[in-house]
Amino acid sequence: MYLVKFAMDRRVGLRGMAAAAFVALLVAVPVTAQADARTQARRMHDRLAGVPPSETVLNSMAADIAAGRPADAADLAMQNPAFYSVTLKNFAMPWTNREQTVFAPLNDYVATVIGMVRDDVPFDHVLYDDILYVGRSGLGVPPYSPANNDHYAALESQGVSLKDGLVATTQSAASGLPAEATAGVLTSRAAAQAFFIAGTNRAMFRYTLVNHLCRDMEQVMDTTRPPDRIRQDVSRSPGGDSRVFLNNCIGCHSGMDPLAQAFAYYDYDETAGRLIYTSGVVRPKYFHNKDTFPAGYSTPDDSWDNYWRKGRNSLLGWDASLPDKGQGAKSLGRELARTDAFAGCQVEKVFRNVCFRAPSDAQDRARVQAMTGLFKASGYQLKRVFAEAATYCMGD
Repeated sequence: MYLVKFAMDRRVGLRGMAAAAFVALLVAVPVTAQADARTQARRMHDRLAGVPPSETVLNSMAADIAAGRPADAADLAMQNPAFYSVTLKNFAMPWTNREQTVFAPLNDYVATVIGMVRDDVPFDHVLYDDILYVGRSGLGVPPYSPANNDHYAALESQGVSLKDGLVATTQSAASGLPAEATAGVLTSRAAAQAFFIAGTNRAMFRYTLVNHLCRDMEQVMDTTRPPDRIRQDVSRSPGGDSRVFLNNCIGCHSGMDPLAQAFAYYDYDETAGRLIYTSGVVRPKYFHNKDTFPAGYSTPDDSWDNYWRKGRNSLLGWDASLPDKGQGAKSLGRELARTDAFAGCQVEKVFRNVCFRAPSDAQDRARVQAMTGLFKASGYQLKRVFAEAATYCMGD
């Protein structure tokens, strides 16, 4: 580290020739005012684990940093159980509810994210794998049930270590959902309760974009896409003015409706407290308000088409090796998870979580871009991204 980096990071107000002279003078001078290795180690541990390190851990991390091995220091910090029970839990919890709050009970969605990160499961699988993490046997908690959250509530209330207390299983084995109908956290009980309940299942699609592609519907509006798959419940003349539909409604629905069709067989039964899947039978919610525009699209099955591979949303970076259509939530989850937008979104979320700020300048944005490339090249190892972000921000 050199003073020139310190000056740039703190945006020292130097201009013109004076700036050039300042940089030339100091570029080869080691920084003595910047945080030393021990201070950097403490900061790294606090940001990754959320708790202070022990003296032994602090000394080991400081030695790694001083020797030019900051990644090893980050790995040591992430061995603290609090990285899983605090940092990762708070990282994923907002994805599981419409309020996007961390103040919600532990659930199967969050536990699965934590387990995948711990076990270095490729994180793109989070939207399409037949995967579920539950508490290991012998913990004295209620067994997993697809009809309630008692299992996870007990894990949390009893303070079970999420680093050591979780084991991998499959949704199909635990809940009876057909393996082909599983789609990672999209078909978790928590996601179903939040996003499949009532409504028209468009919420599941919208919140998947928000949580995993960092885009809300306003950011993906495209009025140039064909409207042939927009459902019957969307008025073509809201308030008697067809211009509202042509200039606004069509922008979201023309792309969203043919993609959200992937969820046509899913519902959440509030009385039973569980996800419902009716293979081959479209849920009645897809025909709500069908008389609003009877000539609109009537959903026949769970096949989906991606109209956003063309037009402005081609910039989301779709995987050319995948088809632009499919059937069911699993194939849609893979379509979304293999975009450049998915990779960049996870990296930026980690950066914000670890660095306590948004990427704020060209240097930050370049690092996020580099970490996104590393994330994809490493097989979507999210733990690696946490280590890279912590290394970058340890000198803040």
